Amino acid sequence: MANTDTNSLKLPTALDPGGGAPSATTGTAASATAGSNSNSSRKSPLENLVHTHRLRGSPSTAGGGGAHEQNNDGGDDEEDEEDEDEDNVKPDKWWKIHLFRGMINDIRRRAPYYWSDFADAWDYRVVPATVYMYFANIMPALAFSLDMFTKTDMQYGVNEVLLASVLGAVVFSLLACQPLVIVGVTGPITVFNYTVYDIMNPTGTNYLAFMCWIGIWSLIFHWILAITNSCNWLKYVTRFPCDIFGFYVACIYLQKGIQVLERFGNDSPFYLSVAVALLVFMIAYACGELGGASPLFWHPVRVFLKDYGTPLTVIFFTGFVHFGRMNEIELEKLPTSKSFFPTADRGWFIHFWDIPVSDVFLAIPFAILLTILFWFDHNVSSLIAQGTEFPLRKPAGFHWDLFLLGLTTGVAGLLGLPFPNGLIPQAPFHTESLCVTVAVTDTDEAGEEKGHYSYKPTHVVEQRVSNLAQGLLTLGTMSGPLLVVLHLIPQAVLAGLFFIMGYQALEGNGITAKILFLCRDKALTPPSHPLRRIRRRAAVWWFVALELVGFGATFAITQTVAAIGFPVFILALIPVRALLLPRLFTPEELGLLDGPTASPFTLESVGGSYGHSEHQQPQDEGVTSSSSDGTGRARAGEAVFGSRKSAEDRAERGRAGPETSREKSNDVEMARVPTNTSTVSRRTQPGRSGGE
Repeated sequence: MANTDTNSLKLPTALDPGGGAPSATTGTAASATAGSNSNSSRKSPLENLVHTHRLRGSPSTAGGGGAHEQNNDGGDDEEDEEDEDEDNVKPDKWWKIHLFRGMINDIRRRAPYYWSDFADAWDYRVVPATVYMYFANIMPALAFSLDMFTKTDMQYGVNEVLLASVLGAVVFSLLACQPLVIVGVTGPITVFNYTVYDIMNPTGTNYLAFMCWIGIWSLIFHWILAITNSCNWLKYVTRFPCDIFGFYVACIYLQKGIQVLERFGNDSPFYLSVAVALLVFMIAYACGELGGASPLFWHPVRVFLKDYGTPLTVIFFTGFVHFGRMNEIELEKLPTSKSFFPTADRGWFIHFWDIPVSDVFLAIPFAILLTILFWFDHNVSSLIAQGTEFPLRKPAGFHWDLFLLGLTTGVAGLLGLPFPNGLIPQAPFHTESLCVTVAVTDTDEAGEEKGHYSYKPTHVVEQRVSNLAQGLLTLGTMSGPLLVVLHLIPQAVLAGLFFIMGYQALEGNGITAKILFLCRDKALTPPSHPLRRIRRRAAVWWFVALELVGFGATFAITQTVAAIGFPVFILALIPVRALLLPRLFTPEELGLLDGPTASPFTLESVGGSYGHSEHQQPQDEGVTSSSSDGTGRARAGEAVFGSRKSAEDRAERGRAGPETSREKSNDVEMARVPTNTSTVSRRTQPGRSGGE
């Protein structure tokens, strides 16, 4: 690539929205400028401004343009001619499918980073992230195993759930394009499993063989969706359906915690279990607050509390119930089986042929529902784990990961395991625990310090080792000695862990943020609050009401016999956002109330994002506007370039790799458009943030 003046504003050719190009001489530069005017009429004012700067360069370049351009030896001409040809390529119609194209582009973009994914793991943040995710993944999984153990007549137990988590962790940490996504057993799949059991058990069908065929059919459907680039529809998944689904999952955690306590009756074990669960919640919450923006204690102490507070709380209260007179009260423990053996008296490989042929085809509609659930649940987990609040630098790959998800679903069915998929809220917790942050002092409008500070992420330690390590630790948990330790954990501790994780998910949810905004005193709400820029306050009320209706309908259907069909209802939230909401709200209101879940850089795998135009400024979780390096750069990049040109087309032409991505990030940073935005920091949760 030719050398360029560091003062000139040169945008990367892979992202250039204009049709003109700087010429090799001053005269041809003028003609190029004139020639671009016809194209400028079809561009937005913002694109014209950036395009004009690109042609004219900086004042220093304009003064010595001839000498400077001659030193380029025509390199810019060749690049810009190629860029002009690419700009004339129109995106294909939605019904034209290029088989395998998305998967190939995902691998092409991510492959250059594979070895760095291991080299970059030489960082302190990997250690606390591994420990935290081990406990954050295994504890809810154990509680879900208890739920399925009791509701499926011991078909699924601790070992099945642990092995399913290991399968997902190993496959996705080693082979996925998005290794930060934590994969395991979720609340929705728990509901799906015991609902299928309730439906099929009266028929006398072999339950595990039937679930195996659901997994096999679902594998086929996953692969069809991956091959046909179905993840391109993720561009229509905004914060609206993600917040509703995240709110639902958070409430599922709280519900499961209450259900665990309900099993203890009304005697002494019940009251002690309630006290232990609440103490686990309060201590874990206190560790998160002290380790967050609190001014108390030294920095190493705060970091220790933030990283290890929740795991140490679980360990402490496992022994706490044996102190004094509490030792006389018999609490319910977690049921376990022999190490590395299934819970029921069977082998690991399911005899899937031991089932009537009619039931083989009866499994198809169940597999379709499972595929719909996983397509939405896993992809939303991936989007949230790579949200706009995280300054990520490595590309994503949704098509290839959907292919891998089909593989793990089929293998899990053959082994008689619960089907694993992306976890909410563990996936975004993992990314946040890998953030390296710096303390930033808050200032008022006059520029004076307010006396308190917040944490700003500088970068994320993007690697594969923490996900792999927590998976291997989970595998070690299936050994005899550790199963004995697991059997000592009171179920009340698991209920407390459900409460703290449900609270964390609710606190960081966009619906919660909007409700808190509406409940605040207007006189005490900062003028810089993003939602105050909405002229119609009723628009915020209506938007929150629609989100709560969507959540209520989703939650209600899972409490009935029709719970098996709730994936269809969740998927219906996407067309509701794309077709209905634009009729009820103005583009400016939607830009503040909603927005893309991930940055345009992350969504290159699916061809860009939806719901973000030049006149919109979508806010993180409905309330947050950030000018930090990941968020500000991503939003400015999309505001400048939009999504007129398919990102898949750029990737297919080889515009990928570490050097290209770094150049793109730097160049888009130069093209950032100044905006009057403010950063609304979200409090750090236990183990969810990196060191300062």
